[in-house]
Amino acid sequence: MLSDKGLLLRLYSQNIDGLEYLAGIPDDKLVECHGHFRSATCIDCGTTADADSVKNTIVKNGTVPECKNCGGNVKPDIVFFGESLPDRFHRLLRTDIQEADLLLVMGTSLQVAPVSMIPDMVQCDHRVLFNREPVMKIRSGQDIFLPGDCDDHVQELCSILGWKDDLEKENAKVQIDDSNNKKKAESED
Repeated sequence: MLSDKGLLLRLYSQNIDGLEYLAGIPDDKLVECHGHFRSATCIDCGTTADADSVKNTIVKNGTVPECKNCGGNVKPDIVFFGESLPDRFHRLLRTDIQEADLLLVMGTSLQVAPVSMIPDMVQCDHRVLFNREPVMKIRSGQDIFLPGDCDDHVQELCSILGWKDDLEKENAKVQIDDSNNKKKAESED
């Protein structure tokens, strides 16, 4: 919604599940810091591989996918421990930390660097932490810590801003139809 309203400079996510992408965050507004599973690449020659085929090889066959070009190992385009973050992360962060006028931090442990350092790098006057625990230093008079469930606080904020209907419309777009799982569970009883 922030993007739709022209209020989102950038969304930095450590998630590799692609939920922000599936929720419709535009590519130019989204930085998936640790990558995603939508694409895969050979670690030797850099050739792009079919992501679905790579997934099936790993999940169904339990083997390492091989590159059709050079025979090297193929992996999903996610960042493993010890690997560098994408160049796009570093390039955008340099300008974003100066341009942001408000930082929203949501549902995180802030345990993995360098993403964990972003709240201290951003040069805005105000930061809001929506989280179960206070995982960053809260500056008195400048920052707000909203303890508890992120979803509850986002709903409350949207109500205050008069965006409740917009939020409900967005939520309706991305609801997962769980009726098949419920029917399956009921038949097993």
